[in-house]
Amino acid sequence: MNFSSKLLEDTVAEFAKLPGVGQKTALRLVLHLLGREQEEVMRFGNSIIKLKNEIKNCSVCHNIADQQVCEICASAKRDKEIICVVEDTRDVMAIENTAQYFGVYHVLGGLISPMDGIGPSDLYIDSLVQRVATTQVKEVILALSATMEGDTTLFYLYKRLKDFQIPITTIARGIAFGGELEYADEITLGRSIITRVPYENSIIK
Repeated sequence: MNFSSKLLEDTVAEFAKLPGVGQKTALRLVLHLLGREQEEVMRFGNSIIKLKNEIKNCSVCHNIADQQVCEICASAKRDKEIICVVEDTRDVMAIENTAQYFGVYHVLGGLISPMDGIGPSDLYIDSLVQRVATTQVKEVILALSATMEGDTTLFYLYKRLKDFQIPITTIARGIAFGGELEYADEITLGRSIITRVPYENSIIK
């Protein structure tokens, strides 16, 4: 792609680094911004800088938050004794959109993936175990994507948590194998949470 401006070329290259954004889409976005008022573009840029500088991870569940403790963990309306374990913030948002879950969360920050060099120590697994060990917990729901990495992480978490003598459940497999939670429709995801099953029932013995 030939550019008449080095500034334009550099900005398009940065936009094209975003997931799912090719050069043509990046160019369209940049040209759109160029056509907006200076104040609007400044507001757009400043919002990204402020996000990067001020965003926090909840000290309890590791979800993205504005404060030290996220709104979900701080809410008196949530059942603190039920912990839903998810891969990342996108999964929290997906489950919240179902309006079928009223417990709290624990965000792992990824999944175990030896091929990508991601092991248990790279995730927030130890803090989950510590949380279960030191607080009153009556159920842990393992709500991870139905992928090979998701199943590997499920099995590892089950081994780490099974000695605590609390129910460890997993969402029903209304989600197709290879499917990720953030792409599941709200009705299917909501039902899979409601109809969750004991994890040990799914282990091949």
